[in-house]
Amino acid sequence: MDFELSETQQLIRQTARDFATAELEPGAGERERKGEFPGALLRKMAELGLMGVNVPERFGGVEAGVVAYALAMMEIARACASTAVTMAVTNMVAEIICKFGDDSQRQAHVPKLTSGAYPAGAFALTEPGSGSDAAALRTTARRDGGGWVLNGTKQFITSGAHAGVNVVWARTGGPGPKGISTFLVTPDTPGLKIGPEEKKMGLRASNTVSLVFEDARLPASALLGEEGRGFPIAMTALDGGRIGVASQAIGIGTAALEAAVRYAKERCTFGKPIAEHQAIQWMLADSDTELDAARLLVLRAAWLKERGRPFTREASMGKLVSTESANRVCARAFQIHGGYGYVEDYPVERYLRDCRVTTIYEGTSEIQRMVLARMLLRD
Repeated sequence: MDFELSETQQLIRQTARDFATAELEPGAGERERKGEFPGALLRKMAELGLMGVNVPERFGGVEAGVVAYALAMMEIARACASTAVTMAVTNMVAEIICKFGDDSQRQAHVPKLTSGAYPAGAFALTEPGSGSDAAALRTTARRDGGGWVLNGTKQFITSGAHAGVNVVWARTGGPGPKGISTFLVTPDTPGLKIGPEEKKMGLRASNTVSLVFEDARLPASALLGEEGRGFPIAMTALDGGRIGVASQAIGIGTAALEAAVRYAKERCTFGKPIAEHQAIQWMLADSDTELDAARLLVLRAAWLKERGRPFTREASMGKLVSTESANRVCARAFQIHGGYGYVEDYPVERYLRDCRVTTIYEGTSEIQRMVLARMLLRD
């Protein structure tokens, strides 16, 4: 197995790293405190190709592949996790439309996502009463004349107040997954109401809202893919999305480990830097090892997806290990900082808060274990 990155992958990673260090990292803490959506920064990222890393060039993407996307996500998340989650969802929405949309849908939306004309894209699957059990969603879409009418509520929608296009799942048939279809909904849709922004523990510079559909009227052209085939679209998107969230977690964990190493070298107790105490050294060593193992798992999943091979199992493994490892790394970095970890003067408290949600969204750790166990027992 070749672990060397291609020239393109190295270029994408370095581009993301340079931008993250120069543009994102300096103001990340302030944006977090203000809850400020990074619109201008996202436009700059689009100009660099970071909003369509795995999107075909003819739609404004850079077509660099999934491995390059994962590497870029790690770099962006190391500097600003809130910006990274917006990047992740926008890339995912662009990929969904490219894969399942018709030519008119692709031309209408994907170039605007990749260029920054749309500030972001949104993925609207979760509802107040259905998260992990996505097949139980209750939002409905009924035919009306030549179009559709949507009714229902979507919950915890990333970038929902800023998205140029929302990918929305609704029930068009009977119960269960076979009755679900997918729609493209723009913010000017009559009957669409955007709820207030959620007050979150972390990722406060990432916009999170509910979307309420009250007799929202859509044209026939809003249907993405075939009627009744929405659930497989969601599952395919989530498999790829797990690579993005896992990469985000690795980026946050990397930032936490770097902060812990710096602090351990500077902080002295009992006449020497705490980095010379074995207890601290072991915490750093465990963190470095766990992050490296997680990184390899995620890049394996990205490599498989890039080659069109099955990657559901590997994506779940990568997501499970990366998010849980990164949370442990952030907790250790917090502990190494002692009382200073608890105040905003140091960034580790933000890393800990930002990282916590990675074990929940895009499929909880428990869901990943269910996926893996089912595949193992079936095989």
